[in-house]
Amino acid sequence: MSDLQAAKAHVLAFYAALDAANPQDCAKVLAEFCAPDFLWRGMHPFNELRGAQAVAEAFWTPLKSALTPIQRRPDMLLAGDNFIDAGDSVWVVQMGHLLGNFDADWLTIPATRKMTFLRYAEFHRIENGVIAETAAFCDILGVIHQAGLRPLPISTGAEIMTPAPRTQDGNLLEVQPPEQGAQTLQLINAMVAELVSEGVQSPHEHLARFWHEDMCWFGPAGIGASAWRDGYKRGHTNAFENGLEFIRHNGHQCRFAEGRYGGFFGYPSLTMRNAGGFLGLTASSVDAQMRIVDLYRREGDKLAENWVFIDILHFLKMQGVEVLERLKHP
Repeated sequence: MSDLQAAKAHVLAFYAALDAANPQDCAKVLAEFCAPDFLWRGMHPFNELRGAQAVAEAFWTPLKSALTPIQRRPDMLLAGDNFIDAGDSVWVVQMGHLLGNFDADWLTIPATRKMTFLRYAEFHRIENGVIAETAAFCDILGVIHQAGLRPLPISTGAEIMTPAPRTQDGNLLEVQPPEQGAQTLQLINAMVAELVSEGVQSPHEHLARFWHEDMCWFGPAGIGASAWRDGYKRGHTNAFENGLEFIRHNGHQCRFAEGRYGGFFGYPSLTMRNAGGFLGLTASSVDAQMRIVDLYRREGDKLAENWVFIDILHFLKMQGVEVLERLKHP
């Protein structure tokens, strides 16, 4: 078994144990599969935590007590050597949904007693056979919407349940040809380099160079999903580019590819200033961070699909808008 296969096997075993555990036993599972002082980077309001007990108490025990029981529905699994540190670290990412009946309040979101989906993407750094670091992105705003609450304006993109890859082959359980991953990573690197050099603008020439005409972009709640290049401009980039001022690109903690899939996360990835209008906000002088995940599917020599997570609640909080607090006062 290769290192990548062993890393994926460890993460899958971790998920199997975590999913089967009672809420009060989450700390034991985390302690078994993670390093004693592992770093966990979460979304607002969780942010950065250290160690199994802290992560269980803040995130997993309350979540598993609210969504009963949790059923994991993964759409993507891949592993790779981290391009950012020249291959010194190995990472595994799984993306999908956690499904459960929303039977108890979570955070400040009122329980609906109905089926609810929590969209997630988790990156795990594997070191000495255990999880040494995790970046846990989840779409909390999507759960708020499913509870019937609308703290933000209607999304510029479509509000849908995010689908799996069109080709239904995102869970890479078998060894992938190394040359395929290298091609995918090269394409992602070139696309990101050009995007950053343009101040994260996406002119038609950029889209034509890197993306298929029938591309699909699956963004977070608050922004939504868009299809085809023209739809992507209407549903995401026009609002993003017109409503935000680019301040800087902060880089990524990891970036890798396996087979025809790849991606990265940044914590934060971008620093932006609201020029007015984006997410319904007025103009602001605050430099606000965007914690971002991008996962891609390559088809031939271009990108075909993109799954995006943004810590919208953190971005808003930095500008004085605390959505979770507002839910206490409908």
